Amino acid sequence: MKYPFDAEFDEIVKKPDSFIEAVFSSLASEFMAMPKGEGFVEYPTFEAGYEALKMATAGFHSFVPTKVLPVVLERPICLIVLRSILGFTPPEWAYLAAQKVGPELSQGFARSLDRKIRLDPLAPLKNNPLQRRRIIAMIEVACDHLNMACPRVRDDQLHRLNKADTADGLPGLRNLSNFGVPYAMMLYERFLGRPFAGHRDSVSELVGDGLENAIEEQLFLAGISFRRTRRAERFTEFDQAPDFIVPSEFNPKIVIEAKVTEDDGTARDKVTRVQHLETISRRNVPRGDPPRFQVIACIAGRGFGVRKEDMRKLIEATRGKVFTPRTLGSLVEKSGLSAFATKRP
Repeated sequence: MKYPFDAEFDEIVKKPDSFIEAVFSSLASEFMAMPKGEGFVEYPTFEAGYEALKMATAGFHSFVPTKVLPVVLERPICLIVLRSILGFTPPEWAYLAAQKVGPELSQGFARSLDRKIRLDPLAPLKNNPLQRRRIIAMIEVACDHLNMACPRVRDDQLHRLNKADTADGLPGLRNLSNFGVPYAMMLYERFLGRPFAGHRDSVSELVGDGLENAIEEQLFLAGISFRRTRRAERFTEFDQAPDFIVPSEFNPKIVIEAKVTEDDGTARDKVTRVQHLETISRRNVPRGDPPRFQVIACIAGRGFGVRKEDMRKLIEATRGKVFTPRTLGSLVEKSGLSAFATKRP
């Protein structure tokens, strides 16, 4: 099977389908195994918080702020458990609580507090006055919602608390915790998100880092000068910086975009990004002259293996320079990077 980086561009244009299939065949999905990342909460830690919250509230019979606050301050993981019972994101919880204390309880505070707890879930929280007021407001709004049955809404609506454990208020929590249902495990899976989606979103950058690290290794092995850009970095040449620039941002001759996605819709957006780089490479270049820099795409994930038309656009935008984790070994040899290599394998 011949890959597009092994062919002349005219050959690709004449028979694109065979090259599309070649790239598809080299794509492998990475969605089954995810990095845990910084701040991952292990189940025993989460369960310990659940049991502490259950004990503090007398088995969910006395769910009031005066019972909940002390255990949250002493064992902060209890706040994560409480959020999981509600089924809210940190900003959603903050929005409701801010109605009690005003703008001093920002969504940014809720995100920061949630992350701080996940990084060190058993370290007691500092009991400074401002943080205490904010946490009390969050606990109060949680207790208010959990002490009542789910409100009725229109027939064409679904209330966020209309869940197996919260639809009937505290009786529902007690039923699940007392009648043999592994309620703590159910809450833990809810905390991680729809089949781990919440966690998957939180480590998306780490997933992308795996591909970028592999590219960086190839460049190092070949002794190539390069600039690996940081998130949201800006350069005069680019409105959005590519992941790698060779040899530098001051004289770009090759740019590399590293993209990972398991979703075909997201893949389309990433293809558009590569096409935009190709457009920039030809900006102010006389017709017939070569582009100012070569665009290379390194892709991974099943999202890129769905739409043939998107893959055709990607191959055309890079003039065949599309690589996957399986073909990264050819990255330097089969692209303009070979001209910058000072070492040979």
